[in-house]
Amino acid sequence: MTNDAHAFDVIVIGLGPGGEHVAGSLAERGLRVLALDDRLVGGECPYWGCIPSKMMIRAADALAEARRVDGLAGTVGEVTPDWSVVARRIRDEATDDWDDQVAVDRLVGKGATFVRGRGVIEGPGRVAVDGTTYTATTGIVVGTGTTAAVPPIEGLADTPYWTNHEIIEATELPASIIVLGGGAIGCELSQVMARFGVDVTVVEAADRLLALEEPEASAILASTFEAEGITVRQGVGAEKVAHDGDTFTVTLADGSTLTAERLLVATGRRADLRAVGLHRVGVAEDARTVPVDDRCRVTGGVWAVGDITGKGAFTHVSMYQAGIVIRDVLGDDGPPASYAALPRVTFTDPEVGSVGLTEKQARDQLAHVQVGVTPLGETTRGWIAKADGLIKLVADADRGVLVGATTMGPAGGEVLGALAVAVHAEVPIERLRSMIYAYPTLHRGIEDALGRLA
Repeated sequence: MTNDAHAFDVIVIGLGPGGEHVAGSLAERGLRVLALDDRLVGGECPYWGCIPSKMMIRAADALAEARRVDGLAGTVGEVTPDWSVVARRIRDEATDDWDDQVAVDRLVGKGATFVRGRGVIEGPGRVAVDGTTYTATTGIVVGTGTTAAVPPIEGLADTPYWTNHEIIEATELPASIIVLGGGAIGCELSQVMARFGVDVTVVEAADRLLALEEPEASAILASTFEAEGITVRQGVGAEKVAHDGDTFTVTLADGSTLTAERLLVATGRRADLRAVGLHRVGVAEDARTVPVDDRCRVTGGVWAVGDITGKGAFTHVSMYQAGIVIRDVLGDDGPPASYAALPRVTFTDPEVGSVGLTEKQARDQLAHVQVGVTPLGETTRGWIAKADGLIKLVADADRGVLVGATTMGPAGGEVLGALAVAVHAEVPIERLRSMIYAYPTLHRGIEDALGRLA
């Protein structure tokens, strides 16, 4: 017979934002909840992801704004970056020096039982942690997240390369760095380091930066990087990495070589589904992500949230799915999951916000597509601010609704909000055209882009 101390209603494995929310909320509703994680409660986001990285970006943007005084408001003296200010703020304000006691206390205070350890599914309703088996009468929720994916480049594994963890924890920045990966993380961190005086080279094997975004946004960002002194190598991958004790040497596929004091690997994220035992509840052993239905169910009595579901490696996706799981476990009413209006933001400068389908995705899926693009500099507010960027709309011409949009420029992620509502609610384009758009604002460019749909 199972020991009552080891019996729970729900076991949550992995306490990133979504898992923590599920565990705390169900415990507050009176369920017996066991919450498991062998890492920090809160996951990557508050300790090595969203929060500290945006502190870095805010600091770098402040430097850039100071340097923009020339030509707008007069002259400015020498701006002297000091990384120690940023490093101290990350330690003291964001991460408590990578101590999760506050998060643990918050979770336990809601009524959950917390055990520090790696949970492994043994079978339906059974989870083992360090030799102890716990049972769940209602089910198991898995949100074990992802770790940095390290590509199989010759020599790389034998070098002291950095991932997002090392750069977030850095108390000093190097004089030079090579960044492998021109996706969102690589681009954000590259611009931060360059603005703090680091000599930065970005290597992206795809033919452009931010390869998942619209090509127009990629082109603007590449031009911005080059203007800020960042070297951009697109369309060529790394074939070999070496380290002599002081310097990294990266050999590219075209035979050229790069050298720098540090190397940052930002080539994506990977999940280890087998390690958590999901193969014991029907998930294929070689699966890269967990298949879930529109209630985030993997199978009867098992739910999954967050990066491992493959619906987008974003905190907001994890939290959205957590809400669905909470309702499903409790039997509460609520809409099923829908990702048609999934928003995402890359916090470079200019900022890139996007929602729904890109133009290419829309043309691959729909019979008749309309596209409208407005360069931000052609809007009054964009011209006043001397801002680079664009607003791009993608429409299903047959239904007369927007299915995607990109907003690039100052506060691009904030301008995106209006378009995320339009895509999510399927607001008719003619209804959007009849709106009154405040002048002079960046979002007024939406009205112009609607007029250019063709």
